[in-house]
Amino acid sequence: MKRSLILFAAFAMLTACNNQKQNIFLQQWDTPYGTAPFSKITTDQYLPAFRAGIAEEKANIEAIIANPDAPTFENTILAYENASPILDKVQGVFFNLSESESTPEMQAIEEEILPELTEAENEILMNEALFARVKAVYDASESLTREQQMVVKKLYQAFERNGVGLDEAGKKRFAEISTRLSSLSQKFGQNLLAENNAFKEATGITVSEYYDFMSSCDDRAKREQVFKAYAARGNNANAADNNAIVLEILKLRAEMAQLLGYPNFAAFQLSNKMASDPATVDNFLQPIMDAAMRKAREERADMEKLAGHKIEAWDWSYYAEKVRAQKYALDESQTKPYFQADSVLKGVFTAAERIYGICIDPAPEVEVYNPTVNAYKLSEPDGSLIGIFYRDYYVRPTKRGGAWMNNFRDQYVEGGTDVRPVIVNVCNFPAPGTDPTDAVPSLLTIDNVQTAFHEFGHALHGFLTKCHYKSVSGTSVARDFVEMFSQFNENFAFVPEILSAYANDYRTGEPIPAEMVDKIQKALKFNQGFTTGELCAASILDMRWHELSSADLAAFNGPEDIRAFEQKVCAEMGLIDEIIPRYRTTYFNHIFNSGYSAGYYSYLWSEVLAVDAWEKFKADGVFNKETAAAFRATFLEKGGSEEPMVLYRQFRGADPDPSALMRARGLE
Repeated sequence: MKRSLILFAAFAMLTACNNQKQNIFLQQWDTPYGTAPFSKITTDQYLPAFRAGIAEEKANIEAIIANPDAPTFENTILAYENASPILDKVQGVFFNLSESESTPEMQAIEEEILPELTEAENEILMNEALFARVKAVYDASESLTREQQMVVKKLYQAFERNGVGLDEAGKKRFAEISTRLSSLSQKFGQNLLAENNAFKEATGITVSEYYDFMSSCDDRAKREQVFKAYAARGNNANAADNNAIVLEILKLRAEMAQLLGYPNFAAFQLSNKMASDPATVDNFLQPIMDAAMRKAREERADMEKLAGHKIEAWDWSYYAEKVRAQKYALDESQTKPYFQADSVLKGVFTAAERIYGICIDPAPEVEVYNPTVNAYKLSEPDGSLIGIFYRDYYVRPTKRGGAWMNNFRDQYVEGGTDVRPVIVNVCNFPAPGTDPTDAVPSLLTIDNVQTAFHEFGHALHGFLTKCHYKSVSGTSVARDFVEMFSQFNENFAFVPEILSAYANDYRTGEPIPAEMVDKIQKALKFNQGFTTGELCAASILDMRWHELSSADLAAFNGPEDIRAFEQKVCAEMGLIDEIIPRYRTTYFNHIFNSGYSAGYYSYLWSEVLAVDAWEKFKADGVFNKETAAAFRATFLEKGGSEEPMVLYRQFRGADPDPSALMRARGLE
């Protein structure tokens, strides 16, 4: 009865706020597989739906607290997990589309609702009465299943990390910081989108085409112009400048950590990760940087010998491509015709089908949110549904840069029914030509191909999960564990047996020649001084920013301080002048808008796990069914229902070998 009253109140609120119009988010979706009916969603529905969802969640939380029965997993933890069905639905749609369909209207909605969502979350996670019930279950969790114990632990830590133990003044300040940080992060992302679009207007290329352009443009002056424009994004003293936002974010994060008893934000962030503390990460990263720079100096010498002059930062990719062509007779203009985007997707699917025994088919009955998006159905051999997949590959002005996987709907079990996930992969690959007289398809670089396999590795982690609770299903794992599965999946991209299924010249249909495959395999370790160096440099820069205390940051006042700090960190880590971090501070979206703060190292950390696991696959036979079944059952099905290292040791029989990364990247 109480739930019915709550829903009635939500509907009443919606009606009042939405001028009597029906809101799709408060209706059952009579669609194939319960997917979003995008054509029926209008922007004016979002805010009323968000607010109805907040009201519903608040009432359900109050009902948990008011329950006179002793706290149990079912009446407290599970009730909390199921407290926000409206919010789950609207957030699943809105925050996916706000990244890929970021119109001014969507940006305005995001700006308005984020503070309200943050305030609602703070009210819940600072509620001492609710925490008392959670703690009671946590303290008596030995009788629960292992998955339930992990769910309880995660929720208990969320309360602790959100300031439930602070005094009233501390809670008030923590809530103010949280609300402000959500707005600042959103503004950072909007500014970067504007800067990326401005970059295209100024240079004629998109951000996603940058590396390809820099490796192929013969005009050195043009390369210099493009490099400087790329490296200055967010630092142009204009309306989209991110310097002030960055400093405020860093100072607020440091203050938040101090409130919770940590010396800096990095210490706070890492306290519940595999790495556990900043010193562990620092000691992990610096040897990788040292090895990368030794290799980079060799690479620089080879390029300067070929160029006949000193190499500058805007020359690196150009002459690296020349050296690669010389050493391996490999030119990406020759490989691209074999890597048409639709064919690469076929390869991505073929690998998953062959390794995990699943079936992937087009799902034209599923509505999509953009004409360039495609939908697919994943199922087991017996026909049972695994999930629905959206492929959103092509660049457009409303899409933020980069590539990512996300869930429209999580996997979980409700009332005995296994709710299957709905997942999207978003990339920024070049769009196919539209001129019917010269319809060149989207042709991908080798790096693009790896990205497609990478993001589907995340998707498989989300699809193949077999958990009961959404808070631990799929990719709901520690940040420095989640990238293992995406990086592991990259290995299948250039396995000859998989290549033969998808790499055909789009003009002639001819399969990729065996000698070209051999060249690609050998060239994958080429230029690793640069590739590893820029990645590791960004990871170290991220750590150094977040290892600063409030007292340290008090001395920072403007753009000149940010530049000086970057230069100091790069010099201390040993980064050579011809390489810059993959992301400089003012366009480092991962750490200022995407949850990787003091966590960008996780790509390299997870790569150790991925490469070590791949060595087992190679030793057993890449297509060994028993090894693949063990990988699926141990990792992909378990999600976050067990500690990462426990799962890893179960699969590998030992701790991961750190030297595996050096071997894989040719840095030994």
